[in-house]
Amino acid sequence: MRSSDPKARMRLARILAVLGITGLVAAVPVRASDFDGSRLLICAPVQAFDCEPGEDCEKGLPEDIGAPAFIRIDVANKAVIGPKRTSPILLVDTSGGQLLLQGSELGYGWIIAIDQETGKMTGALANHEDAFVLFGACTVP
Repeated sequence: MRSSDPKARMRLARILAVLGITGLVAAVPVRASDFDGSRLLICAPVQAFDCEPGEDCEKGLPEDIGAPAFIRIDVANKAVIGPKRTSPILLVDTSGGQLLLQGSELGYGWIIAIDQETGKMTGALANHEDAFVLFGACTVP
């Protein structure tokens, strides 16, 4: 991943700790209703991209950009819970076969999209300078 401004890296690490975005967890039989926001989810990132204007996005591991190994998503309490921070969910939408969650933290807007059938997840954080994209999956604990 890019070795840009250390302050920006630390800020991103704090943001990602808040979101703790998604990934593959233990294989547990799930139902479509498991990913509709009605149950607590555990998510983990497996792949990350670091993007800046005018440059190709750099592919790497989530830990390269400071993403936590796991996060909890609690739609009922409107919170994305990481190991160090909790970020409020400001918008929830369950249309189109996906659970969409949106929020804002430390100068970044974020969105998490979870497939309601499979639990696969995409998360993005963006501000006016750069963007980070994470791919992973969620499961029910």
